[in-house]
Amino acid sequence: MVSTVSVSDASTGANVHGATGCVTIDLSALGRNYDRLAATVAPARVAAVVKANAYGLGIERVAKILSRKGCRHFFVAHLSEAMDLRPMLPRDAQVFVLNGLQPGRETACTEGGIIPVLNSMEQWRRWSATARSLNHTLPAVLQFDTGMSRLGFPPDERPALAEALRTDGHVEILFIMSHLACADEPDSDQNGEQLAEMRRIAVEFGGFDTSFANSGGVFLGDGYRGALARPGIALYGGAPTTGAPNPMEPVVSLDVSVVQVRTVPAGTKVGYGGIHVAKRQARLATIAAGYADGLPRSLSDRGAVYYEGVRLPIVGRVSMDSITVDVSALPEGTLTLGSFVEVLGPNQTLEDLARDAATISYEILTSLGPRFQRRYR
Repeated sequence: MVSTVSVSDASTGANVHGATGCVTIDLSALGRNYDRLAATVAPARVAAVVKANAYGLGIERVAKILSRKGCRHFFVAHLSEAMDLRPMLPRDAQVFVLNGLQPGRETACTEGGIIPVLNSMEQWRRWSATARSLNHTLPAVLQFDTGMSRLGFPPDERPALAEALRTDGHVEILFIMSHLACADEPDSDQNGEQLAEMRRIAVEFGGFDTSFANSGGVFLGDGYRGALARPGIALYGGAPTTGAPNPMEPVVSLDVSVVQVRTVPAGTKVGYGGIHVAKRQARLATIAAGYADGLPRSLSDRGAVYYEGVRLPIVGRVSMDSITVDVSALPEGTLTLGSFVEVLGPNQTLEDLARDAATISYEILTSLGPRFQRRYR
């Protein structure tokens, strides 16, 4: 279970209730990010992608803030997430399940007031059959594959879907949607290819609003946004566009405590496998987080943490519960048992850490583990 606390409850800085690591979530920054995205896409609306426990930040707190900001469209991946989320939202909010429904879950979806995103004729047939059995119309969203080959009606199913829409009045289509594969890369040709395909689909299935832009898509221009944009990582402070200044405010910081400091002579091997050998006498600090907490093993002997702006490189392999860093750049005695170092914060963004780990900001954010205290500001 993830332990949480409000800043007003925290009188000991990062070391809340003896936690060895603390994720601080700035809910005000989250709200301002939503406002910025809403202003960018206006007059289109902005939904919120809150799958995976709001990217690991805590669905209840995040949903509450976004609801207060006026968000009324929320997307999750699975029905179980939607069922948890629905009671947290105002009655006029809508919750959509991006992956659609597994067979046999249609009735539960209906009873929960959840809206499925239908991705195939099989899902369509099951949802339509459920509507007929209940003798009333059920809402749904249609997702089309425009070139990502992941989810959505493939091109060869579109004629059957068009026929079903003409003859079956039991499903109310709220809008049609697709997903961009390369929206974070503005120069990618695939963006234009997918947009052209989405426009063809919008003509083929005329009369419906469209939803196309994810976080990166919001910044590709008006043509990509449709009537409803669906940002995720941008809400939480991640950069929506690779290689460009990040227009979003940071939402998340991470501080981790020191559990031991020692001085080692030149030639000392550090960590599993002895892959790092000290070239000179060094002061090393071991901090209380590792790959079990979502800090990837790929950070081994690369990447860094910070203390008051000073870079402290990771040395040796990342362990399950600990990471060793070289703190020789700090005056002796600066770090002791219980000191905290910055893993994410003013000196190191999500993108910085992801780059050093050879991954993406999404994976870093959603992997931050339950042993970290969550502190809300």
